[in-house]
Amino acid sequence: MKQYDAVIQTLERLGGQATLGQLYVEVMKISDCTWKTKTPFASIRRIVQTRPEIVKIRPGLWALRETASGTGRVEKSLPVNLVNEINHAYYQGLLAIIGKLRDFDTFIPNQDRNKRFLTTNLGNIRSLSAVPPFSYEHFVSRSESIDVIWFNQRKMPHSMFEVEHTTDFQNSLIKFSEFQDFSARFVIVSDSIRRKEFETKISYQIFQEIRPRVKFLDYEQLVRDYEWEMLHSQSAFHL
Repeated sequence: MKQYDAVIQTLERLGGQATLGQLYVEVMKISDCTWKTKTPFASIRRIVQTRPEIVKIRPGLWALRETASGTGRVEKSLPVNLVNEINHAYYQGLLAIIGKLRDFDTFIPNQDRNKRFLTTNLGNIRSLSAVPPFSYEHFVSRSESIDVIWFNQRKMPHSMFEVEHTTDFQNSLIKFSEFQDFSARFVIVSDSIRRKEFETKISYQIFQEIRPRVKFLDYEQLVRDYEWEMLHSQSAFHL
């Protein structure tokens, strides 16, 4: 079997679409395809970028052209708020997977647990169904609305993420301000074109205390981090 056929077959088996990170894992399971290269993952990346049968539908997510066309038609027929919800859930899912691969426990709000991430629900990706009682009840309760939290082995918050696809950064920054006495990392995840908007909001005097601790992570970098962690999780990558 040719290498590009293995990638296409894997996409078909995964429902017509998959992240590049998923392809790194699943394509290697096809036994009758030989990868005579020391960099098979680079070959997979080249295939999805160049084969006419495959198209990119959002950062890090690739699909068979016929599937992507159908997905596009479906999303165009949806209300804008539902399309935004699909995008929001996608990035939440990537963050939770990265956290798991880095040996953190992950929490996604219960109100989001039934939202779809590719072929599953976000509730199936997170490792925690409730926030650990890491502090006073009002802090724990407030943290339950944060988009994604990574908890360390002591069940303390290590990183808090807010995905801002279209909404105002200010609401997320106010949330982060409430946790400024914890040694957690604060991260805003958004499109790179919104970086200037973020920089304007974080410069407000009210956010002076948390300003040095809040990082901006754009979608493309998030995807690169996800793909790196998926690569690193494969035993062949360590050889």
